[in-house]
Amino acid sequence: MTEVQSVFQRGLAGPVAGPNRRGTRRVAVIGAGACGLCAAKYLLEVGFDVTVFEIGSQIGGMWCYRNDNGRSSAYRTLHINTSRGVTRFSDLDFDAATQTFPDHADMHRYLVAYAEHFGVAPRIRFRRRVTAVRPAFAPGAAPPAWDVVTETDGAERFDAVIVATGHLSAPLDVPMLAGFGAGYLHAHAYREPEPFVGKRVCVVGVGNSACDIASDICVTAARTVLVARSGAVILPKLMFGRAFTDITAKIQRPWIPRPLRQRIIRRLAWLAHGDITKLGFKPPGALVHTTSNATVVTDIAYRRITVQQGIDAVTGHRIRFADGSEEEFDALIAATGYRIDLDFIPEEVLKVVDNRLDLYLRIIPPDWPGLFFMGFFNTDTALNMVFEHQARFVREILLDNATPPPPDIMRQAIRERHAWYASRFKNTPRHTIEEEHVRYLNDLRRATRTLLARTRREARTAPRLAAE
Repeated sequence: MTEVQSVFQRGLAGPVAGPNRRGTRRVAVIGAGACGLCAAKYLLEVGFDVTVFEIGSQIGGMWCYRNDNGRSSAYRTLHINTSRGVTRFSDLDFDAATQTFPDHADMHRYLVAYAEHFGVAPRIRFRRRVTAVRPAFAPGAAPPAWDVVTETDGAERFDAVIVATGHLSAPLDVPMLAGFGAGYLHAHAYREPEPFVGKRVCVVGVGNSACDIASDICVTAARTVLVARSGAVILPKLMFGRAFTDITAKIQRPWIPRPLRQRIIRRLAWLAHGDITKLGFKPPGALVHTTSNATVVTDIAYRRITVQQGIDAVTGHRIRFADGSEEEFDALIAATGYRIDLDFIPEEVLKVVDNRLDLYLRIIPPDWPGLFFMGFFNTDTALNMVFEHQARFVREILLDNATPPPPDIMRQAIRERHAWYASRFKNTPRHTIEEEHVRYLNDLRRATRTLLARTRREARTAPRLAAE
């Protein structure tokens, strides 16, 4: 374990929480990105028969630049926002060539190595577009059975299915912005700055992609405007000569109150950048997903980028901003987020409403055993660590070490979780899947312990009731 790995990552080194069982079920994993590879690895190591369906010809999902699956939004200069020590999986380090903040090539190389090291690679079926995942059982009346249908192979039956297709592949276009016409581009399709040399470019958004793209193009564009429609918290990449995420990992502890952690992080960001409202940003009101960027604040200070606080109208290539000013632009890049796309899941199984998924602990649809969704969240830390915790939770259920609560209990927990986040975070489609990792991983641990204990009690009680 590296120095910067959190208490949650160190806990992953322990054994399976339940009895030392071996898996006997057939499990389908949809997606060969980081999340799908992680799920497959954790199931394979206890004996499950795992098949991974990948729509393209490459391992790595999001982190495969120009991935032929058409779902990656990686651009040429993309780096991950967390340091290599925080980003790595708990049981495999990056190679020596990897940078402090891995870029897409580092991440892709690492995920290929992970798949090969843990025996996942031979289990992947490439160029398999899944068109449907259908229940082949009546819940409560028969054991789970699921048909996975692909364009290539037709239907194939599995005991369980894990959906790990991600939530950053279907662009969310705002009609007013798309009305810009020729020159409009969603950030999902952005790859390199050359097409924007000498052009007047408006970038809409203040998330990681928006700030990366604005900084990417501003040096060679004729003009770059960044539209920050809401308040922002921009974190530096480096501070005191260290990766910022290595510093903040020290306070990501469940015994440190959440408001205190947030105040410390915002104070550190202020020490790095000062008051960014002086650069044109709105002050943050409700909690928002933080942005991490190494250069955008300097680019604004150097007047390579101008900040605007909103758009009132788009008429052709003419944009009227919230302050009443108007400008002509050659290109508009909309970093306006994504919508969750699960068109292969029947709506009676899981319906996406307002970009929200009603899943117990972001994983289980209450009425459909044997179906799991992993990786459908935004969080404030490296995703790989959270994937591992989700994978262990699912593994305990598939090993019959833990039994999920009754559907009504799960639905109540889902309502409470959504209400908690809705009361704190800005009301946007992005924040419907927001998770603070310290709280979330505590909840996963607590639920795992509770479900394990209940399953053991039921196992002890069953023989006695049968004897009576």
